[in-house]
Amino acid sequence: MAVIAMLMAIVAGGRLAAQPQGRAMVEDGAPILGAPYAIGGTRYTPADPVYYDEVGYAGAIEDGSQGGTTATGETFVPSAITAANKTLPLPSYVEVTALDSGRTILVRVNDRGPMRNDQLIALSPGAAAQLGIAGQGAAAVRVRRVNPPEQERAALRGHGQAAERLETPEALLKVLRGKLVPVRAAASSPVAQPPKPKPAMAPAKPASAVRPGADFDRPAAAPKPVAAPAKIPSKAVATPAKRASPPKPLPAPFPAPAKAGGYVVQVGAYSSQSRADALAKSLGGRVESAGGVWRVRLGPYATKQAAQAGVRTAAGKGFENATIMANDAR
Repeated sequence: MAVIAMLMAIVAGGRLAAQPQGRAMVEDGAPILGAPYAIGGTRYTPADPVYYDEVGYAGAIEDGSQGGTTATGETFVPSAITAANKTLPLPSYVEVTALDSGRTILVRVNDRGPMRNDQLIALSPGAAAQLGIAGQGAAAVRVRRVNPPEQERAALRGHGQAAERLETPEALLKVLRGKLVPVRAAASSPVAQPPKPKPAMAPAKPASAVRPGADFDRPAAAPKPVAAPAKIPSKAVATPAKRASPPKPLPAPFPAPAKAGGYVVQVGAYSSQSRADALAKSLGGRVESAGGVWRVRLGPYATKQAAQAGVRTAAGKGFENATIMANDAR
């Protein structure tokens, strides 16, 4: 019996030695808070609030905060649905909603960040892809703390995905987008307030040409006096009035917003208008502003089937996450 017991101990010891080292996602235990810290002069104090519902911008996290290891000591897995937040307990669970599309996913927060003041949360590549904002830079989002069932918690800990939530109604999205401007203005990081694009200036023309400017507020019917010969027929007097008419407006850089109805293909949403303008120009699309976010869209199309052409156009330019949605132009 002693020999058998010794053999069993040796076998058991061999199994323990063969187990892989390193920490993957662990069971959710007591929440980790940590000491207060500062980013760019702004102080953050981790807390454990029962209610957390914020609107801001989501960035991307390419690696764990400690070279491949998250603040919880777990191994950072890019494909896992995880995120970094400055103050929420670790781990915790949040629903992240893309304010442009209304898509909502469940995310496990297991790291600290993002280490910049103009972003509310940093998503792993897997989370950004599931939310449909991969490759878009900073995206407008809503982050709401939730208490999901253990089955969904286990799915995220196992590097899987939880089922997507119902899309947020457009009426609520409009309200949430309206909160974005004060949120960005309060950010202390210089990146939080990108310089506003300067208005396009028309090429200089001779002084004789009538252009909007210093004389813009003067009545159009009051052109500068023109000395006319005494023998000019009366019909010729009308000529200066025609020349004094306001010039034709400069053509818009992109097609004007379409009327409501049909479908559009949304390529992306950006916090930078200049970036959105450049993309729209390359795709032949247009830019629509909504609560501090500039959306790049193609269309409209009469049917969803016709809108597939826009999806193919976007995919050809490297944007494979373009989404078909109802045209909400007003």
